[in-house]
Amino acid sequence: MADTLRTISPVDGSVYAERPLESAAAIDRALEAAVRAQRQWAGVALAERCAILARAVDAFVADGAEIAAEITWQMGRPIRHSPGEIRGFEERSRYMLGIAATALAPVRPDERPGFARLIKRVPVGVVAVVAPWNYPYLTSVNAILPALIAGNAVVLKHSHQTPLCAERLAAAFARAGLPAGVFQFLHLSHADTARLMGDARVANVCFTGSVAGGRAVVEATARGFATAGLELGGKDPAYVRADANLAHAIDSLTDGAFFNAGQSCCGIKRIYVAAPRFDEFVAGVVELANGYRLGSPVDPETTLGPVVRTAAADFVRGQVEDAVGRGARQLIDAGRFGHSKPGTPYLAPQVLVDVDHSMPIMREETFGPAVGIMKVASDEEALRLMNDSDFGLTAAIYSADVARAEELGDALETGTVFLNRCDYLDPALAWTGVKNSGRGCTLSRVGFEQLTRPKSYNLRLAT
Repeated sequence: MADTLRTISPVDGSVYAERPLESAAAIDRALEAAVRAQRQWAGVALAERCAILARAVDAFVADGAEIAAEITWQMGRPIRHSPGEIRGFEERSRYMLGIAATALAPVRPDERPGFARLIKRVPVGVVAVVAPWNYPYLTSVNAILPALIAGNAVVLKHSHQTPLCAERLAAAFARAGLPAGVFQFLHLSHADTARLMGDARVANVCFTGSVAGGRAVVEATARGFATAGLELGGKDPAYVRADANLAHAIDSLTDGAFFNAGQSCCGIKRIYVAAPRFDEFVAGVVELANGYRLGSPVDPETTLGPVVRTAAADFVRGQVEDAVGRGARQLIDAGRFGHSKPGTPYLAPQVLVDVDHSMPIMREETFGPAVGIMKVASDEEALRLMNDSDFGLTAAIYSADVARAEELGDALETGTVFLNRCDYLDPALAWTGVKNSGRGCTLSRVGFEQLTRPKSYNLRLAT
């Protein structure tokens, strides 16, 4: 088994980072340190914990330019877009720090004479966070910061594609004065990641990744009895009603489908359009897609970078070829995009019509810049198709009728319903999925509940 991780940059195929993988003994040492540190950290006043963590956010943001460049080289996002992840990290962090006092405040039942009764939210203990590469800071911060705010210790295992992200976070926490052992990271093999998650000293696992990975988490945590929060991706739909602002829908959904080269769990992967607006909508999406500039992500003019690796590009190419073989039409000429070549991670955007749900591209997760668009005759048909999926992360509706959109939203089998927007996480709202998109939630006040446990106090007052 390899004892070194190597991060191959999709920019040029070079080895961008090499790190030794930790051993089982290192996992044991890290967990022992985390257990000791957590007991002391939980005893630190909430206001002081938040002050330390706010300084860590300051330290992280101060290095934003360097961190953004590292994101680009590690996973291929255009450098013009990478700074947005730093801003998003800061937005979510500041929000969670701002609501900590109310989110973690004791719950007090109605008064009962002669008694004081309350429910405190106390930390669960040691939290293991397993983070992905596609949004390496935005996914990890959803769990790391609220876990630390609540008084837990955190052990982070980051993707082998983005190992420097774990190191950047550790450096920011150290500069802020976070006590040793409260936050640690480990570069681990898959087998040792399972060992970490199954250790009885781990109380909770926060995982973002594939459905297969989620099943592996459930299997691993069963050994140590940890709880688990799982965000496992999606096949997120959008519905453009006849009354939609079409120019806005075209702009928003094209970006939702192709931003980050389509490598977003909540990116738009399938679109249903009311028949009277279908042709105009498709023409608008094709025009915008043809305007993307595919190229090296370190070039500030690039608007569409490579996907993370050649194998990922080949998977998307295979989905498109399969759909075309079943009768779909691809509307983008990949030849217009000089960098788009087989055997590379550089992949032109693709828009497909004449698609249906017999095609994997309309049912399986597509982690790349390809989207299928179908014509629908009614709200009911759109709703049926949107729900015809093993996933349920987000769904977007574009309409001028707010009341009708909310009615449709009530019937959608999804964790988040958008109206006239898509592909966005609001830190004030619970981020959650249903079906194969996962279980549990992060963000919002509700997100703290997974990272704490209720402890009841029933105090009979002296008589």
